[in-house]
Amino acid sequence: RLSQVIAPAEPDPAASPEGARTELDEEMENDICKVWDMSMDEDVALFLQEFNAPDIFMGVFAKSKCPRLTEICVGILGNMACFQDICMSISKDENLGQVLLQRLCDSDSPTLLETSRLLLTCLSQPEVANVWVERIRENPSVYDCVCFIMSSSTNVELLVKVGEVVDKLFDLDEELMLNWIKNGTCRSVGPSVDDSPEELPDFKIVPCILEAAKQVRSDNPEGLDVYMHILQLLTTVDEGIQAIVQTPDGGKETWSLLYDLVCQELCQPDDPPIIVQEQKTVLASILSVLSAMFASQTEQEYTRMRKNMPLIGSLIRILQYMEGCGKRAVENSKESEQEETGRTDVNEEDFHLKILKDICCELLSNMLQELTKENTIEGLQQGHLNEQTCSCAFQNLLPLYSASVESFLEVLREADQTLADNLEKRFPSLKVQT
Repeated sequence: RLSQVIAPAEPDPAASPEGARTELDEEMENDICKVWDMSMDEDVALFLQEFNAPDIFMGVFAKSKCPRLTEICVGILGNMACFQDICMSISKDENLGQVLLQRLCDSDSPTLLETSRLLLTCLSQPEVANVWVERIRENPSVYDCVCFIMSSSTNVELLVKVGEVVDKLFDLDEELMLNWIKNGTCRSVGPSVDDSPEELPDFKIVPCILEAAKQVRSDNPEGLDVYMHILQLLTTVDEGIQAIVQTPDGGKETWSLLYDLVCQELCQPDDPPIIVQEQKTVLASILSVLSAMFASQTEQEYTRMRKNMPLIGSLIRILQYMEGCGKRAVENSKESEQEETGRTDVNEEDFHLKILKDICCELLSNMLQELTKENTIEGLQQGHLNEQTCSCAFQNLLPLYSASVESFLEVLREADQTLADNLEKRFPSLKVQT
């Protein structure tokens, strides 16, 4: 029936204007949606493959003017691709691969969502991931379409899934990431969203990522995690850091967004310490980007310490919360010493928290070194610095960042001699060196 729907003997010119969208017959929609549900079963998926369903769907993509029909067919292919052998077969079909990438230029959000889900499924299968990376690298239109979605869509579910695709691509292939960082606009090979590729904006990757992050920020914590990780991946290459700090505003928008997340939303004073466990991956990504920006943009106004005392306070609070989690992890470890799986979980948690701690300490040490007497007095007045917070900072920074601690202690001595003396008593190693 589907074959007949997409291949009438002669098109009827009176049926609908060229390019007009059509609706799917209700009975047909119900039936094909049943197939969509059933395609999650491997036996059904294999049967569909033997029945040459992918070829039929190719015909749908080429001829259908019905967005709902296209969405369902891509969705069925996405379910089928969850099974390794079928995924390999779909991935090796060059024509089908090209047609699927062109779906990213569709203007229908549900179709874009299913296309992104299908691509993520294929990129997650090691046997075929490289086929798709290479195919995407050779299709400049993918960059434009992905950037257009990230910068203009308000569909949070779609933005999260597209973000997962980009995150996976950058994680799999540094060369592709570098190409996208350097890219302005490469003209679309396939149809553009508005069928006028020359009118597409000159997309840059960083502003598009930021726009998507702002959209998902309040509605989807997992989506925010994804986009922060994409930014973190960019900072693993010099070109990526430059792309962030050489935006028209010099990176101010990026810094402002990340600063707000750390100081206003994540790991707040009224949260229980265990919150750092839930937020450890997104915090690690954010602090990693802030650290890279701070190290490369010390002359920028937004990195001036007088504006960033709340950030220092937040970094110390994260370390305090991690100490609380560390004690709890030790207790849990003792309780479950006989349980192999329990021990593995604790070790994994320890590993992720250690990464967060390392990143947090590096940024904190760099920021402490930039503090002046005036900044320090401000921090003391605002409550970001006191004996408890300074002790926590020293405890975590020593001995690796002793030079930074000593530098800060000298400044602190000018701002509050009593506090500096108390800290010296608590950390005798500093007394000898000063």
